[in-house]
Amino acid sequence: MIGATGCIILFFFHSPETTWIGTVGFILGAIGGAGGLVFYDSYLPLIATEDQYDKVSAKGYSYGYIGSVILLVFCLIMIQKPEWFGIIDTTLPPRISFVLVGVWWIGFSQITFHRLPKDSPIKSPTSVLLKGWHELGKVWQIIKHDKHIKLYLSSYFFYIAGVNTVIYLASIFASKELGFEKTELIITILVLQLVAIPGALFFAWLSKYWGNKVSLLIQLVIWMIICLGAYATTEKWHFFTIAALVGMVLGGIQSLSRATYAKLLEDRTTDLTSFFSFYDVISKVGIVSGTFLFGLVNSITGSMRFSVLGLMILFIIGFTFLLLVDKRRINTLRSE
Repeated sequence: MIGATGCIILFFFHSPETTWIGTVGFILGAIGGAGGLVFYDSYLPLIATEDQYDKVSAKGYSYGYIGSVILLVFCLIMIQKPEWFGIIDTTLPPRISFVLVGVWWIGFSQITFHRLPKDSPIKSPTSVLLKGWHELGKVWQIIKHDKHIKLYLSSYFFYIAGVNTVIYLASIFASKELGFEKTELIITILVLQLVAIPGALFFAWLSKYWGNKVSLLIQLVIWMIICLGAYATTEKWHFFTIAALVGMVLGGIQSLSRATYAKLLEDRTTDLTSFFSFYDVISKVGIVSGTFLFGLVNSITGSMRFSVLGLMILFIIGFTFLLLVDKRRINTLRSE
């Protein structure tokens, strides 16, 4: 509900004088999104058996992309054609869109609240904050004795840093290096989201036959190709092609990474939220690290193209660590 509240607050952000409102709304939305993802991920081992992890995880991401595209398209139509809705104030459609995101969030979260397993009662907010740090420390004490979980999480840290940095900074790259207009950036986002839907399902299917390790390695090679392609891009249609390729492996690497981690946890049925909290903390630290690397290379070379090549190093390191993970721990192959 924190995230939804942040979105609704953004309705009141309409001028430079209300920047503080926009900042508060954005922070609450980010906290809600990041915090909710931890619990969302940790449900996977509770609602599916190990042989279903890849498929269920892929469906989760696919349905999420479908939902986001539906709402995004509606909001974009309202923003581009406000007169169709009888709106004169040009600042109103984006503000209404934020409210719709909050309402969408609250509405569909009811499925989670009513259908998924119940949690045990929380004693007090203070104990929750203290327990959070304690639980992360306890998870590390367990993980550090498992060589292959450490190798996998090391791989995940590097490649997810590259993935998230590409996603967050792609629009800046397109506008600065290729002169993309706002409409073209919107089309790029839609292409990425739409292609991510079959991408997640395809790599879940591929893992069924070739195993998680090979499927992830293939995707990392594609991410390296994406970096090389972005570096060499000179035409806008080149970038649209790269965006489609990003969408193809975006849904796949997100869903398969979560399923692979769940398999490494094996039969653990307790403290799953803590283990996935640790997983998501690694992801967030990766975002900061990847963005820092991108900015550092750009400041040294003066070119975002070299920054993209710098991100390729992250995928190479992630690929190397993943090669060392025992495939028997993470593969669920089709029975003959």
